[in-house]
Amino acid sequence: MPLSRRALAAASLALVLPLSACGSGDGGGSTDASGKVEGDITFQTWNLRANFTPYFEGLIADFEKKYPGTHVKWVDQPAEGYPDKLSADAAGGTLPDVVNVSPDLVAPLAKAGLAMDLDKAAGAYRSEYLAGAWASHQVPGMSGTYAFPWYLNTGPLFYNKALFTQAGLDPDQPPKTYDELFSDALRMARKSGGEVATLANVPTIEDFGRYGVTLMNKQGTAFAFNDAKGVELLTRYKKLYDARALDPQALTATPESSGKKFLTGAVAMNPGSALDLGNFKKNAPGLYRNIGITDQITSTGHVNMYVMGVMVNARTRHTPAAVAFAHFVTDARNQMSFARKVAIFPSTSGSLNDPYFTKEDGTDETRVRVAAAKSLKSAVNYTPVLFSDQMKTALRNEVAKALQGRESPRQALDNAVDAADRLLRQS
Repeated sequence: MPLSRRALAAASLALVLPLSACGSGDGGGSTDASGKVEGDITFQTWNLRANFTPYFEGLIADFEKKYPGTHVKWVDQPAEGYPDKLSADAAGGTLPDVVNVSPDLVAPLAKAGLAMDLDKAAGAYRSEYLAGAWASHQVPGMSGTYAFPWYLNTGPLFYNKALFTQAGLDPDQPPKTYDELFSDALRMARKSGGEVATLANVPTIEDFGRYGVTLMNKQGTAFAFNDAKGVELLTRYKKLYDARALDPQALTATPESSGKKFLTGAVAMNPGSALDLGNFKKNAPGLYRNIGITDQITSTGHVNMYVMGVMVNARTRHTPAAVAFAHFVTDARNQMSFARKVAIFPSTSGSLNDPYFTKEDGTDETRVRVAAAKSLKSAVNYTPVLFSDQMKTALRNEVAKALQGRESPRQALDNAVDAADRLLRQS
């Protein structure tokens, strides 16, 4: 599905999916993909039919032409309720052969033995993909990789040059480090009498990752974002909140509400993508004339990426065909074709060196695309695969208590980690 509308994470899937769940077909379970590519398989996507029917129909026709003994049935599910649909299919033995997933959705399926280990079934293809993208569908505590990486997304930080100028800041020198960000934010709040905040969102798990916080132990058995560096980041956000350098409504903000704040000039910086530039041009021409574009701020040198994947059902009766089709969907040629139809990026090695992602033409849209493509080469998915929506809610609630002064940053993060660990043990 489009990454700007990622569905709720797989908490419900993990809770109701029995470990004894069976996939489609009575036999199967083999990771041997070396046999003849033939048979009927089903391919399920996630809210893509409305906008991309010609693309997928052509993709399937090309595959069936390449492998005459195959037939691919394409089904598409709506965004809402997708985790529940996967859960029902997994429990009922009707999981399709090839399934569009995100890392958080593949984790419970892998634990239930329903996601094929592609390190075993398709390890020869591993070098075709960016290392960070291939690793994104690995599950802590388990060996193996459980989906082919498909399309990626990331974006820059947009900032309002006019607001920077009004605060006495250089509009052509946006903050590049966290020290600069927090310093500039406090200055802007002070200069505007608390009327202009720099940021509109409380820190999420991705923000802790970008800051260099250790999010989870290597065994995948416990979370760790309440370490000294995590407490440091939340303490700095508390200082911003008290100074109104963090928008007062950040505690209840959504990406949509934060975007509106940025459009109206109430917030000076906001993350986004190339898709946002058209919105600025149409709905806020004054902002568009003053738009600044800069890189995500990190302490690690690696920006955050969002990734979609294509999983093979471990119980498929047609392993060679299912693996071949999942690879076909995500190979360099087809990913590049898809990327030219929508503002996403291929996860295949070398694709981001294509002139489409490297050559600027003077437009802001291309500038954003080129910058994002460059950063994706070494990007990582900071959100732990096992970090469910319930865990995200627990973290958000505790962060809110810290910002409001109801708990110390240390206590808030300790509570959030305790809640996340408890939910992890229940999954």
